[in-house]
Amino acid sequence: MIIKTSESVHVPGIYALVEELAIYEKAREEMTMTLEGYHKAFKEGQFKSFVALDDEDNVIGTCIYYDTFSTWKGKMLYLEDFVVKEAYRKSGIGQQLFDRLISIGRDENYALVKWQVLDWNVPAIKFYEKNKSIIEKEWWNCKVVF
Repeated sequence: MIIKTSESVHVPGIYALVEELAIYEKAREEMTMTLEGYHKAFKEGQFKSFVALDDEDNVIGTCIYYDTFSTWKGKMLYLEDFVVKEAYRKSGIGQQLFDRLISIGRDENYALVKWQVLDWNVPAIKFYEKNKSIIEKEWWNCKVVF
């Protein structure tokens, strides 16, 4: 297994992992982004990502993130999705991906990395707690969907 910066050839594998995550989160019907949309967004640099690849160069894990700004802290990375194929979970791949993201944050002088986790996703919450993450329970998510 290797971890590398994503290339356009990895986009279908990234898309498949996000779809797997949407199914896991019982919200596949809410995933309206298409594979073509992913290709376009990747080409335009709307998101950054890196992938974990198996011995046959299949995408088995990914972190999808982008630059944003915190009015209180400054330069910030937002982790949009972090997923490892179910068959590869509990093998240390997730920890390696997470460590890489945190290294990027530190090495490139970001003030923080921020993300969301569902309140019922106990394995993810335990993973983040193990990594000394701050889980803010007092903030509510808001959105407008078009």
